[in-house]
Amino acid sequence: MRSSRWQRTTAETSIRIELDLDGPASAKTDTGIGFFDHMLAQLGTHGGMQLHLACDGDLEVDGHHTVEDCGIVIGQALAQALGNRSGIRRYATMFIPMDETLAVTHLDISGRPFFVFRGTIPKVRLGAFDAELCEEFFRAVAMNAGLTLHMEILYGANVHHMVEALFKSFAHALRQAAELTGRGVLSSKGML
Repeated sequence: MRSSRWQRTTAETSIRIELDLDGPASAKTDTGIGFFDHMLAQLGTHGGMQLHLACDGDLEVDGHHTVEDCGIVIGQALAQALGNRSGIRRYATMFIPMDETLAVTHLDISGRPFFVFRGTIPKVRLGAFDAELCEEFFRAVAMNAGLTLHMEILYGANVHHMVEALFKSFAHALRQAAELTGRGVLSSKGML
């Protein structure tokens, strides 16, 4: 079973997660930020995983702590669910078009966290979601899951489309890279 249950409580957020990489693709999330819940639903559905997450955050301040801490917890749950990473495909690249926007994710489930983001997300709000937090979310996921993650918005105009294309490209890349091949550890070192 490639699954995880995780809880993290700080002075800023309290988060519970249940994640199953091989479960039926679904998402049930409640972060208090409607657009962010919509993006997490894309992650579960397009990532082919079961993602249940509840966050009680200090939204009276703003959404930063909630979004970043959810990224931390999702990354930690992914790391736990992936285990020793034996038998996974490991690498994936996914381009996702969304109307006028094109985004790409390059992913290595390497055990060596690194994050590169290229492109410009305008500093606007999508409902109660600050669009610039998209980059913070993926950085937190990469650092806590041990992913080498490169993401780019190649072009686009509609900010909703830009952010959603990034979430979908990440979800599909993760789904491919985490796929079990049965070939052992894909590393000349013998471990990731």
